[in-house]
Amino acid sequence: MARETWGVASADVRLSATAMTECTGPSDQDWDDGAHVTFGKLQWFAMGVIMAGALLISLYSPSLLVLGLYGLFYAVFVAGNCVRLAAILTPRRKHHCPALCDADLPDYTLIVPLYREAEVAQELVGNLSRLNYPRDRLQVLIVLEADDQATRSAFLALDLPSFIQVVIAPPGHPRTKPRACNFALSQARGSLVVIYDAEDAPDPQQLREAAARFAAEAPDLACLQAPLRIEKLGYLAFIPEQFQLEYAALFEVLLPAYARWGLPFPLGGTSNHFRMSALRAVGGWDPYNVTEDADIGFRLAAAGFRLDTIEHPTFETAPTSLEQWGPQRARWIKGHLQTLAVHVRGKTRQRPRALLALFLTLALPITASNLHAPAMLIAGLGLITDWMADGEPSVTLADLTLYMFGWTVSAVCAAVGLRRMGEKPRYLPLFGMVGYWMMWAVASPRAVWQFFVAPHHWDKTSHTPRTGRPSP
Repeated sequence: MARETWGVASADVRLSATAMTECTGPSDQDWDDGAHVTFGKLQWFAMGVIMAGALLISLYSPSLLVLGLYGLFYAVFVAGNCVRLAAILTPRRKHHCPALCDADLPDYTLIVPLYREAEVAQELVGNLSRLNYPRDRLQVLIVLEADDQATRSAFLALDLPSFIQVVIAPPGHPRTKPRACNFALSQARGSLVVIYDAEDAPDPQQLREAAARFAAEAPDLACLQAPLRIEKLGYLAFIPEQFQLEYAALFEVLLPAYARWGLPFPLGGTSNHFRMSALRAVGGWDPYNVTEDADIGFRLAAAGFRLDTIEHPTFETAPTSLEQWGPQRARWIKGHLQTLAVHVRGKTRQRPRALLALFLTLALPITASNLHAPAMLIAGLGLITDWMADGEPSVTLADLTLYMFGWTVSAVCAAVGLRRMGEKPRYLPLFGMVGYWMMWAVASPRAVWQFFVAPHHWDKTSHTPRTGRPSP
């Protein structure tokens, strides 16, 4: 593999080139299928039957179709919140692993795929340099795209530590984060691997905790997910506040509960710590899946590996506007649809626990996100109709119970997550969750549309330095 060296003093910065011009699809020996195939033949047939049935029902009795959609919403909303309630009542398991001395720490590879992130290059290097890990055991691979001249120039201008390398992924298709990760994986020398994103500020002790856990656990433990925490802005902002609540519920309550129940779960997009041997056993990441983190968690489970969580967090920034939030959320929903479609036709269905987890963590949220706004619209139209008929809007006891149960459980789940983070919950953002759920109406249609017409398109989320933000 030819290499071109950047002339930067006291830095080991290299551009890597290869004759490969296209990233091929997944191989059959790694998994049955991948996101390069949207639907299998049986799935297309099932989709056709469902659509034809819905069309016939709508022609015969539109009110029956509305009633059916509302009933489906009831079912998934109640089921999803029952899972949250069970997670709230599940104590977080404490692991007491002896710390490893420096001589026993394994080589660790950090893969950081970037695209158009010149503005945060210096901050990222500072965050990674604060990690408490022997430098001779640390390999950081910053992976850039060949045409990203601005980010290349930004790193060229920095005096990089010797353990940080910049490698250039060759041009090819698809241009996705998992493709860049796979390219870096071929150059990784560590027995442990972690993925970080451009905006990440990992806790300095995170690598040591993960290394100690892997050393103490059986080889079937393939991945440890660190909690992701959203940093507070110095001012009130609706979307970042809701993002923090969402992350608190997911990473501090739900994922630790899934791990304790022995169920696999969709990994977060960053701070996933892997055994290199497990990653290579499943063939790395699916380059065509736009939520490769969710996909690989279930692929590891299908191969017989376990997932768990650790406690030292990674701090992240949140989108601050609808223009940032919408495309990112649409990509997540689309990627979860891809992951669900892949794994219900693959090896995951042969493992009951993994199949159950696929239903609980992906099928329920995807259905709820796409039905929530229509169901709320139906309820709102019903209220308006009642009010116009007799001047007294009415809400059925079943509807009121459903909404109160859903909001209460979701609010408590987020509040418990915040308290586990050491934060104090505030009432205003908790009440604002209902409005946040309605925002999914912006992202869900885009996600479903792209799933069929642009399944591998990657909506880029822009990041800015933490200027004016409090330090984690």
